[in-house]
Amino acid sequence: MDEYQIIKKPIHSEKSVFARESNNSYCFEVDIKANKIQIKNAIEKLFSVKVKKVRTMVRKGKKRRIKNVIGVTKTKKRAIVSLKGEDRIDLGY
Repeated sequence: MDEYQIIKKPIHSEKSVFARESNNSYCFEVDIKANKIQIKNAIEKLFSVKVKKVRTMVRKGKKRRIKNVIGVTKTKKRAIVSLKGEDRIDLGY
C-alpha cells in the first residue's frame, strides 16, 4: 500500500490541537486496513520525522435518517502519532 493511500488527511479539531501543543501528538485519518507499522513508516517517509508511538482507534459508522431513507455513515480509522524529541510536522494551520 502506498503512503498516500495509508494517510488520508490530518484531523484538525480542538482536542487534536491541544494534543499537538502539549504532547507533540498528531491525529490523522488513515486507511481502515492499515496497521501501526505501516502508519509509522508512512508518517516517517512523508514528513521526515521520527515516530515514538502510534495509537489507533476505529470509529464505527452510525445510522442516519434523512426523511424516509435510512443510511449508515462510513466506518473510519484514526491514528494518533507521537513524535520523538523536537520533531514537528507543519500542517499549514
